[in-house]
Amino acid sequence: MKRRNMLTVLTTSLLLTGMLAGCGSAKDQTTPTTVDVWASGGDNVRQTFEKLVDGFNATKELKGKYVAKLHFVPAGAPESLADQLIFAYESHAVDTEYDVVDLGDDDLTRMVSLTDEDILIKLDLDKLPNAEGVTAQPVAASGRVQPYRGTTVMLAYDSEKLTEVPETADELDAWIKANPTRFAYNAPGQDGAGDSFIRTTIYNRIDDEEALMSSDPKWEEKWDAGFAHLKELHPYLYQEDGKVTYPKDSDAALDLLAEGKIDACPAWVDMALARRKAGTLPETIRLTAIEPKFTGAAQGAGVPSFSGNKEGGTAFINYLLSPEAQTILVQDMSAIPLQKKGVDLTGAEELAQIDVSDFRTQALGDLVDDLNARWRAEIAGQ
Repeated sequence: MKRRNMLTVLTTSLLLTGMLAGCGSAKDQTTPTTVDVWASGGDNVRQTFEKLVDGFNATKELKGKYVAKLHFVPAGAPESLADQLIFAYESHAVDTEYDVVDLGDDDLTRMVSLTDEDILIKLDLDKLPNAEGVTAQPVAASGRVQPYRGTTVMLAYDSEKLTEVPETADELDAWIKANPTRFAYNAPGQDGAGDSFIRTTIYNRIDDEEALMSSDPKWEEKWDAGFAHLKELHPYLYQEDGKVTYPKDSDAALDLLAEGKIDACPAWVDMALARRKAGTLPETIRLTAIEPKFTGAAQGAGVPSFSGNKEGGTAFINYLLSPEAQTILVQDMSAIPLQKKGVDLTGAEELAQIDVSDFRTQALGDLVDDLNARWRAEIAGQ
């Protein structure tokens, strides 16, 4: 686990000591209690959560009881949200300002593997009526994390240039080799679509499906065939000045697609649809699933056991599954809604056809760090 330097420790400690001292539970208050909402990711996630917080605060039945406040940790920050939560739990913190936390698969599995499931409270389904009918399950800490939106990686391609669309990983490999420099995937490390391409390429060559849901170091011994295949594909990928170049992130890969420099790349569905809607991807860009599928995930939210406002945190999770919040997620992020009744899918109608329960999920925990380091050494370093 990464350890923070002394300045970071002091900063986090100060945050943890910002207790709700002298305050009782939400039901004892005559003024609204603060619900501290924590999320992390790219700027689009921050902007969406700002709207979600505003929507929660404007909800009639919640006004006067709670007021939400957003804390955002940018992707790539020296200290991730998961790091902060692990530190708080190991420090036996209580009544902190972490009331509800947004968690992706990697952060969730890493956090639970380095602590235990008690880092999050068991959620009371009676207080989550909007979760009724949601079938998506978290990759870890079942009953403690509530999925609220879906996202998955698919093949984005220019339908005017790629007329015979690959349907399988083998067909995609053959197309890449037959069309040198017209395919790209982004370098790993930012939870981009390229991460999914790399991981599925490696784990497609491991017979045991359990591997994709395990952080056991024993699986590293099975990576050789996948890395050999990535090396084989390397010379056929997008080039700049005669040298194979990996876009830095998912957005950069989609930029190449928009500019016509490549014809296809792996892409997060929500990101591609949002960009197409905004006009930064041409209307000719389409999305298709590849078999075996690239990985997808159901983003979840949980309430830390050291929260100072557990009732407020639970209320915010319930709001995330309301028609109003699901519409914000669709319209702002093109996120796959987990509740479709009353949700406006205008401009993202394809989302209605995506079944989150059919996703191919992965949860590698700390193995991701070793996998990314090996990719940098053996693939990017060629």
